[in-house]
Amino acid sequence: QVQVVDSGGGLVQPGGSLRLSCAASGNIKSALMMAWYRQAPGKEREFVAIITSGGTTNTIPSAKGRFTVSRDDAKNTGYLQMNSLKPEDTAVYYCRVVHNGFVYWGQGTQVTVSS
Repeated sequence: QVQVVDSGGGLVQPGGSLRLSCAASGNIKSALMMAWYRQAPGKEREFVAIITSGGTTNTIPSAKGRFTVSRDDAKNTGYLQMNSLKPEDTAVYYCRVVHNGFVYWGQGTQVTVSS
């Protein structure tokens, strides 16, 4: 069993930055695949970024050059560094962790970009 806790959200002005964290704990015996999703009000949850167990990363086109995904394997914690934030980035952000074929979700953290 793995527990996942998202944190780091908040209110930021357009152009600002936030770093989200995804802390996984439990019986973890291998590198984790971590992905970030977001869900804006009235919209479906969408994929944002991923870091595979091997360390390969990818982000959606609208986030390239602004969002960076990383992971600290010693801490079993993933990060989503978000720079140059835009109002359209406003959403609840969720971390999705895959370990030994099982999927675990964090509870979500609210990101609001507004002046």
